[in-house]
This record gives sequence, structure tokens and C-alpha cells, in this order.
Amino acid sequence: MMEIVSERVSIDRTDGRTSVVISARLPKRKEALLLAWFLCWLLIGAYVAYERTTLADGDPLRQFMLAFLAFWLYFAVKVGRTVLWRLKGFEQWRLKDGVLTIKDSILGYGKAHTYFVENIQKLGALNLDPSSFKHQLNDSFWTIGGERLGFEHLGRKVAFGKGLDAVETKRVLFVLQDALRAARKEAAAQ
Repeated sequence: MMEIVSERVSIDRTDGRTSVVISARLPKRKEALLLAWFLCWLLIGAYVAYERTTLADGDPLRQFMLAFLAFWLYFAVKVGRTVLWRLKGFEQWRLKDGVLTIKDSILGYGKAHTYFVENIQKLGALNLDPSSFKHQLNDSFWTIGGERLGFEHLGRKVAFGKGLDAVETKRVLFVLQDALRAARKEAAAQ
């Protein structure tokens, strides 16, 4: 049975399987702003690279521009990945056969992380401080972060649920906790 929680979040529950899909799409204004920022960043890098070619070979400014371009390239890749995430990315969770799989997918590609339900402990909403700088930065639309849920798996903390609001968090947490209980009962019965 498919349940649409919001414009971005859907839940599919069928026999022995629960799936949650969270789209990373932004409102059109924020999407346009992010794309414009990325385009400006690319233009700046192209201009600096062009200006570097016009300088004489022995000019020390060439070394400075090369160092600048190295940093520029690093951030161009980071922002490019975020743009792809926001345009074509989604987060998918699947609980099936006693295994929770979490995947961040961009254009269908991404690494899936698997967790056995017997080893999942302390599942719940993350305790976030909305006044902290770290929270503000992580929750910004120009980053890929913004996790709202988490659990412990073999002593390691796992955060997921990117960009969920309070209502979405509450609903998917309830569904996931219910599905975990059912999967644990099924595993204990075998």
C-alpha cells in the first residue's frame, strides 16, 4: 500500500517489505538560486584559468592562481554534487528480510548501506539544537546534509532522513519503528 506523506516523501508497505523514498528536490526559487550560484562559480573558475594563461611564465601570480584553482576545483566538485543531489537525488530506505538498507541515490547511483535489524538500537529523532551554527549549516539548501533520524548499529551512530520536516519525521519514524518491530518478531520466530 502506497502512502504519500508529503510532496517529497512516500512510503510503500507490502508483505514483509517497507520502503521510504525522500526526494531531495527544492522549491523552484531555491533551485534557481543554487543553479545560478553554481554557474557563477564555474564562470569565476574559467575566468581565473583564462587570466592565468595570459601571464608570463615566470610571474609568481601564476602559482597563486594555480593554488586558487585547486581550491576552486574542490568546491566546484562539492557544489556540483549538491546540485545533482538537489535536482536528481533521493534517499531510499528499505526494510526487507530482517535488513534495513539505506541508499543516497544520485541519478540512480549511490552506495547502499545495510544494517541487520537485530543490531539496530536507539532508533529515534535526532536531538538537534536549532540555534547552533552547525545545525544551521547542515540544514542549508546548498548542502546535502539535514539528517533528522538516527540509530546505533554495533556501537556506531547512523544518521539518515535528509531534509525531513517535523511532520514527515514523526510519520516516517512511526512507520519505521512499526516495521522494525514486525521484522524483529519475524526474525525471532525463525
